[in-house]
Amino acid sequence: MRYARHQKILELINTHEIDTQERLAEKLRQSGFNVTQATVSRDIKELQLVKHAGPSGRSCYTQSRVTDAPVSERFRKILRETILSIESAENIIVIKTLSGCANAAAEAIDTSNFPEIVGTIAGDNTIFMVISTKEAVPPLMEQFHEMTAK
Repeated sequence: MRYARHQKILELINTHEIDTQERLAEKLRQSGFNVTQATVSRDIKELQLVKHAGPSGRSCYTQSRVTDAPVSERFRKILRETILSIESAENIIVIKTLSGCANAAAEAIDTSNFPEIVGTIAGDNTIFMVISTKEAVPPLMEQFHEMTAK
């Protein structure tokens, strides 16, 4: 549920100018999530949201673009807790996740330093990753398997 809520938060801050925790909590409730202010506060911290001037000039929540050690650990945690399977075909890796978690896992992949990953496409529970070469797939698969080992 937390990952689905996190995904919804990311969607909301990308489509609305949300300037307060109360407004974010209200939007989440309208989307079917029963949240408290404390939960929203914790989610903002976990997602490392920051405030920047929005189109109207108000200071609104947005995603931090900083990638450091905590994000890397968060990346591993997201993958460990949501990925069900990892398969490959030629230069494509297909990752199956828990329902509603593919976008959060793909965002974690996209914000990490994997130069051989050309891009990702995420649905509800599936991620397609295009890899630069077929030869780069096996070592990358091994890395993902190591990160997701429980």
